Amino acid sequence: MLRAAAAASGFLPARLAAETAPTVRVVAAGAEVRSPLLRALGVPRGGGIGSPVPGRRPCFVSDSESSGSAGDSDSDASSAAGDESEGNKSSSGIVPSIVRPEDCHTVIALPLAQQPLFPGFYMPISVKDPKLLQALVESLKRSFPYAGAFLVKNDEDTDSNNVTCSDSKKNIHDLKGKELLKRLHNVGTLAKITSIQGDQVLLLGHCRLRITEMVDEDPLTVKVDHLKVSKRLMLALELVKRELEITKLQQSIAKAIEEKITGDQRRYLLNEQLKAIKKELGLETDDKTALSEKFRKRIEPRKEKCPSHVLQVIEEELTKLQLLEASSSEFSVTSNYLDWLTVLPWGDYSDENFDVHHAQCILDEDHYGLADVKERILEFIAVGKLRGSSQGKIICLSGPPGVGKTSIGRSIARALNRKFYRFSVGGLSDIAEIKGHRRTYVGAMPGKMVQCLKSVVTANPLVLIDEIDKLGRGYSGDPASALLELLDPEQNATFLDHYLDVSIDLSKVLFVCTANVIEMIPGPLLDRMEIISIAGYITDEKMHIARDYLEKNTREACGIMPEQAEVTDSALLALIENYCREAGVRNLQKQIEKIYRKIALQLVRQGVSNEPSREITLFEASEQPASVDIATEVENRSPRDALAEDVSVHITPTDFSCEKINIVSLTTKSGVNQNENLKGTSKETSADKKSTSTNMSGKIETNEGTEKLTEARVVKAVEKIVVDTSNLDDFVGKAVFQPERIYDQTPVGVVMGLAWNAMGGSTLYIETAKVEDSEGKGALVVTGQLGDVMKESAQIAHTVCTSIFREKEPNMPFFFAKSKLHLHVPAGATPKDGPSAGCTMVTSMLSLAMGKMVKKDLAMTGEVTLTGRILPIGGVKEKTIAARRSGIKTIIFPSANRRDFDELAPNVKEGLEVHFVDKYSEIYDLAFPSDSETRSS
Repeated sequence: MLRAAAAASGFLPARLAAETAPTVRVVAAGAEVRSPLLRALGVPRGGGIGSPVPGRRPCFVSDSESSGSAGDSDSDASSAAGDESEGNKSSSGIVPSIVRPEDCHTVIALPLAQQPLFPGFYMPISVKDPKLLQALVESLKRSFPYAGAFLVKNDEDTDSNNVTCSDSKKNIHDLKGKELLKRLHNVGTLAKITSIQGDQVLLLGHCRLRITEMVDEDPLTVKVDHLKVSKRLMLALELVKRELEITKLQQSIAKAIEEKITGDQRRYLLNEQLKAIKKELGLETDDKTALSEKFRKRIEPRKEKCPSHVLQVIEEELTKLQLLEASSSEFSVTSNYLDWLTVLPWGDYSDENFDVHHAQCILDEDHYGLADVKERILEFIAVGKLRGSSQGKIICLSGPPGVGKTSIGRSIARALNRKFYRFSVGGLSDIAEIKGHRRTYVGAMPGKMVQCLKSVVTANPLVLIDEIDKLGRGYSGDPASALLELLDPEQNATFLDHYLDVSIDLSKVLFVCTANVIEMIPGPLLDRMEIISIAGYITDEKMHIARDYLEKNTREACGIMPEQAEVTDSALLALIENYCREAGVRNLQKQIEKIYRKIALQLVRQGVSNEPSREITLFEASEQPASVDIATEVENRSPRDALAEDVSVHITPTDFSCEKINIVSLTTKSGVNQNENLKGTSKETSADKKSTSTNMSGKIETNEGTEKLTEARVVKAVEKIVVDTSNLDDFVGKAVFQPERIYDQTPVGVVMGLAWNAMGGSTLYIETAKVEDSEGKGALVVTGQLGDVMKESAQIAHTVCTSIFREKEPNMPFFFAKSKLHLHVPAGATPKDGPSAGCTMVTSMLSLAMGKMVKKDLAMTGEVTLTGRILPIGGVKEKTIAARRSGIKTIIFPSANRRDFDELAPNVKEGLEVHFVDKYSEIYDLAFPSDSETRSS
């Protein structure tokens, strides 16, 4: 192209220019310009060459850049030759052959239906409009291979995601001129037409354009402005710089890693050579050999007791360990697996003690009361004595919180001479905690039982499974089903842990479970357990527990001497009745600890310290006699204090039994016995002067430059702190519970009932009042946050009262039929439910109807039917304890609960008058004796 330009300018011979340069097309001066693009550029239809396009530079277009045929090139060349022969301003008639992109200010607009064209990217488009296609071909022939590519806008009421390609193309091809211009985005891309094959046009994006105005409608030709991209260039420059910095950093990191790897490889090679040399010299074995020897030494003492299938697995894994590289992940997995296999106590059992007298002593030592529970445990031990083993049973201790279920399990283990292990399953939802993980998992561990055997180092421990009634269930499986294999005596002889993958004999393990409510235990598990119920403690039992166990242990734990503080029996009784009324004693222990913490604070504020005696070393730099500085201030100091001030010994008070100062022996480095100077200067403090009494006894051993005090005591006598009912609230605050018994004699319409809850037993009153006389049919309103079952019991009681009242009071047969009654159970903030209040409700309504008060100190419980039958209830012990706590003397129980009451401890039944009934008519005779009650007004 450059040679063609040079030939035209005269720098090269015409022949050389013709041979080397492409054919140049020249438009004659008189030729008519038909191209729409040339019309847009301003070339007139009949204008001559003498009026070129303003601002355009003449340039040449080669045939290589044109898509025209050879014939067209020849015709163009001949036309150009003809024009030159005429000599009519041939130089000004040359059409620009090299058009720069920045000079393109008027372009044909090409619509893009799907996606925009980006600079530097190729895009083929299909042009269906013949006129538009012809214009593009002419532009390519006339060396103006540029067009504007603009993306088509979506319709306002059309989702762009739902518009198909065919619909979009159809709409675009139908639009012309201004309608098409409205559908195009203002900003597009200047595209170079690289080739045209049929109706397929290949475009190459160059730069961005913006439409300013329309020039021609068919084909759509527009004027454009080139957008200058400087802010974007600066942002791009920043990104390039950032990428450059990241590349440099990556190169430096890669170089450092390469150097480190090279160093590690060299170090590894040297270490391997060193190991080989030491091995040849017999100085050291490699890691794999050492590990194998460790595992073999572990299993060797138990090889005869270990099951054969376990020994086979161990040998296979040891062989596998020798074939693995120490740096591989499989090596660590195999090593951990062998570690667990060889550490378990295969066949190691502790000797059991089935002495029931020994067990009785331990149970009595650890727990007060619970006679029925202890008897059941002793029966279990006696059966083990006769059988020779105690496995085969699963004990479940059920009861409220704080009654000592866990500690009873620990006492059973101590009585049987078994190791004790406890784990809680409350909220457990992953069976892997019980059955273990697969070894292929990262961080895999065996289950709780394998961890237990490793911890206790015996194969027959006592395992306490706590909170078994609070098992969870999640996406990882059902733990209750996994516990079946663990607890069932028929299955646990071949228990399979997922991690070990070998069967373990757990038949010798004694399992003890604890639960608060046995109804929450899954049925299959409950069926395999032997339930031992621990209902709770009565007030007398709590008093003994508090005095003999809790208070003593708490006082020692707080470092308080018996002569420094005392909690009276009346204070303990008030603490039990007004602060710790629940069935257990855990809260009682917390309150006693609270009392002794406050006592300890008072003693320390008075300057008391019970720290043990300790040895103190003194350093002395001169030959002068050492001085003693007693850390306790002594009133009425004597002249001897002048000498005592020259001695420096810091003494810790440890004893509170002496009343005078007595320095036994004080020897300095010079060997002078200071006791010689202190003769006759002993001072005794007088009690009437209320001076501080102290005592100090010490012995100093002399070494080179040091003095050592081996025993020193300073005691300060203080007044004994006594906690009783008058100052109990100063230590534990305001009483939490009010007396459950509101009435000394219940009024008309009020009867005391007995209830059970998760914390033990309690008493409650049922009150009935007449609201108004109703016409026709009686009504009953119930309040007190009652559950559905209790509401049904109230309706049943209302019906039963109607029939009974007609029999007992024939003169007033229509009381219930014409009265609107209101039944209320106090403590409305507490939800209540259950059928056992039926007979109490009947008695309350009858008391209101007859105007009679029930017998004093009477409480009752039992479910009533429509025919007046009394059905059995639960929680006999808890309800009996609640009645005793409220001072009740007479209790009415269903006849079906007679055996439950007979099994209670004698101290629980002592002093109670209990009646067992089958039907309500018997309750009526007991509750309303005719000779002791009078009709009210």
